[in-house]
Amino acid sequence: MSMIDGLPPLREVIAQHGLSARKSLGQNFLLDLNLTAKIARQAGDLAACDVLEIGPGPGGLTRGLLSEGARHVLAIEKDSRCRPALEEIAAAYPGRLTVIEGDALAIDPLEHLRPPVRVAANLPYNIGTELLVRWLTPPDWPPFWESLTLMFQREVAERIVAQPGSKAYGRLALLAQWRSEARIAMHLPPGAFTPPPKVSSAVVHLTALPAPRHPADPAVLNRVVAAAFNQRRKMLRAALRGVAPDIEDRLTAAGIAPTERAEQVSLEAFCALAREVAKP
Repeated sequence: MSMIDGLPPLREVIAQHGLSARKSLGQNFLLDLNLTAKIARQAGDLAACDVLEIGPGPGGLTRGLLSEGARHVLAIEKDSRCRPALEEIAAAYPGRLTVIEGDALAIDPLEHLRPPVRVAANLPYNIGTELLVRWLTPPDWPPFWESLTLMFQREVAERIVAQPGSKAYGRLALLAQWRSEARIAMHLPPGAFTPPPKVSSAVVHLTALPAPRHPADPAVLNRVVAAAFNQRRKMLRAALRGVAPDIEDRLTAAGIAPTERAEQVSLEAFCALAREVAKP
């Protein structure tokens, strides 16, 4: 039995339920319950919070969140094989774990969550970036979440916290830092996972700001930034040609030299450009 919650060790759970990780689902399981509890602690005091978890798998992080005192956890899992293992956890924590089987990209979790809400997840690698962008670009702000504590491949984590002038700086950094405080909370080696991935991982913690750092329409900013970094080697006047026919004038009005490249442009300047692009 686990010293943390009295449930079997995760290796036993995986063997009992035949839960080999599936590459098609982006699965890499964390089996060290001391480590999953440490990740859960990065999300802060959860006693008064509902927690949304995407892709719990056999429930390592789920158990960490519950053992660290989360008021309620909503776990969304696409892999039906994991359901029995998750239901065993639910039985050990009566009334504190709800499991929904389905695609996290197609499910609205809000009807199952009570504010305040935090998100904590070892995200399946094949949908992690898309989920993050969705959470950062809702039409209304502040969002439904107070914070996001998310595990990514290390390269993706570094892109979220990157600064202008670096190779990692791009759309993810701009969207994350526009509306949140973003930091890398911890690093994990490949050996922490089963099966071990080819790359290291990192946990990123993002705290929602009460308002964006600079005014801009989220859809317009997202479109401008995506176009700018899609051709990051080109000057902005060329990379953004499809955004507006008079893009050079709009760049100049935003205080950006049309010959500048995307990785040299600050968040504040991109927001100014988004406001110029939004003008008729």
